Amino acid sequence: MPWLVLALLTALSLAFYNFFIKLASEHVPAAVGAVVLQLVAAALGGLWLLRLKLQGQPLLLSSKGMWLAAAAGLGVGLAEILTFVVFSRGVSSSVGTPVIVGGSVLLTAVLGVVVAREVLTLPQVLGLLLIVGGIALLARGH
Repeated sequence: MPWLVLALLTALSLAFYNFFIKLASEHVPAAVGAVVLQLVAAALGGLWLLRLKLQGQPLLLSSKGMWLAAAAGLGVGLAEILTFVVFSRGVSSSVGTPVIVGGSVLLTAVLGVVVAREVLTLPQVLGLLLIVGGIALLARGH
């Protein structure tokens, strides 16, 4: 499957993730919602890992990879809890999600440039500036 199709499926999955957090935040405390979400995600990941193992695919591990995956887990766990808290305060999904996701894209790009020494082209910088403008407009109107 081409990477763009996979990326669009990922975007669809993240859209469902954010939308269902918004809906759930009106019915359960943030901590409960985050734990349920993480348990379901861990079960899904476990099933995928089991499938790969049963297919005999090699699962090469490194300590650096494990630490980085754990750091990513810490980030997503905090993001899930904070997303529940944001939406439990009455922020609409049409405002909260673009601010959260756009902010994430912007900050990831900054980390890529500062930490990973990635280089941005002028169109990419302009795209990031548009994200900043979009966040400012969305936050101002709420």
